Amino acid sequence: MRRLYIETVGCQMNMLDSEMVVASLRKQGYEITTDPLAADTLLFNTCSVRQLAEEKTYSALGKLKKHKLRHPDKVIGVMGCMAQKDQKLIFERAPYVDFVVGPGQLAQVPQLIADTNAGQAHQLAVGLGRRDGSVGEIKRSHETFDPLRDPTMRPTPYQAYLRIQIGCDKFCTYCVVPNTRGPEQGRPPEQIESEARVLADQGCKEITLLGQTVNSYQYRTEQQTTRLSDLLARLHDIPGIARLKFVTNYPKDMTDDLLQAVRDLPKVSPYLHVPLQSGSDRILRLMKRGYTVAEYDEMMERIVATVPGHAISSDFIVGFCSETDQEFEMSVEAIKKYRFKNSFIFKYSERPGTRAMDNLPDDIPHEVKQYRNNELLAVQNAISEEANHAFIGQTVDVLVEGPSKKAAKQADSSGPLVQMTGRTHCDRIVVWEGNRRQAGQIMPVTIYEARAHTLFGEVLTEHCGPEVFTVESPLPLA
Repeated sequence: MRRLYIETVGCQMNMLDSEMVVASLRKQGYEITTDPLAADTLLFNTCSVRQLAEEKTYSALGKLKKHKLRHPDKVIGVMGCMAQKDQKLIFERAPYVDFVVGPGQLAQVPQLIADTNAGQAHQLAVGLGRRDGSVGEIKRSHETFDPLRDPTMRPTPYQAYLRIQIGCDKFCTYCVVPNTRGPEQGRPPEQIESEARVLADQGCKEITLLGQTVNSYQYRTEQQTTRLSDLLARLHDIPGIARLKFVTNYPKDMTDDLLQAVRDLPKVSPYLHVPLQSGSDRILRLMKRGYTVAEYDEMMERIVATVPGHAISSDFIVGFCSETDQEFEMSVEAIKKYRFKNSFIFKYSERPGTRAMDNLPDDIPHEVKQYRNNELLAVQNAISEEANHAFIGQTVDVLVEGPSKKAAKQADSSGPLVQMTGRTHCDRIVVWEGNRRQAGQIMPVTIYEARAHTLFGEVLTEHCGPEVFTVESPLPLA
């Protein structure tokens, strides 16, 4: 038996990529181990969106240097976005790495391992750069192999990611994704539906459709064009699937037909993640986001008018090049105005190969970025908690994911009652005292307490009556 250790950082796309790779290697006889020192092959699926993610990977590789010297037969591979961006630089910084493989070449991982075992060193398999060939050649070098699936690699057995789109053509000045994942390409709807049916047969009740700008999805043939709204309608009636979500959205592509699909298709979640990034038009222009605050505002008005029970989350970057105190306050005011369910807030980090790094000075001091990050997060958390308080006394349907992370750390978590966690249809986290048999069900939970990131409730089951369960602090995101 061969043992595989795989470490994944970054977004849902990376989690899905790791699932694909594991599925292909299981066919080669590999079993998963959580101990890197016990593995025959060690893979690191990497992210380049922020410097911290890259530093984490290089730190993990550094810890393996002596281990590789003692065990030269061990295979070490680096894959994903950092692999595509850094390429041979990885061999320079960690010469004991055996191969580097980009997101579009992950189907080659089994052969790269075999070639390494046969004596080949420093193998490089990456996609073409955006100027290194014809459009067709570049697209083919960033293909995916999604039909391979491995249920054990998912966050829960009842939830799965399904990629509908590859790459991105937006070219925001701070972002490396158009270079690391290549041109935007919509996958064929027939292929997506077939994969969704496989996921349903494997027990998935919730599927999250993935794309860098997922609502930009289109697939054209001579006969027709399939949009995301059409795709949602196509997937909606698959037996076994109870919920459909999609992330991440681009504001300019939030079309009326898509909002109407969210409204009219009961399985589609009314949760929409639509990054704003800044409340300043000048900063949005520097970021090359392609919309103004007024256009984002118009989109929000259409969401409010069209989608009952909507929940909107956003992304913000603080400390972007030349951002003034007044422009930061515009982001604060935007969060107060739109009252997002939650926001993911990031300090600007220069990324090699982006237009911002080449043309815009990173002139905001770290301590200013940190202050703005904390301030914006505090404003958002206060709004999130206030919005969650509106759920107190309501009964919500929750897809039960399993025991919470807090329960997993408790010594007595093997008892009949444990803290369980799940999510509402609008993606709010709920915890309650329940039992493990509830996992995978959609259950009504009555909310009695709310914090910024968590709702607390009680559920009435056949085996136990309502119990009151409190904790001293909100749970982390599951």
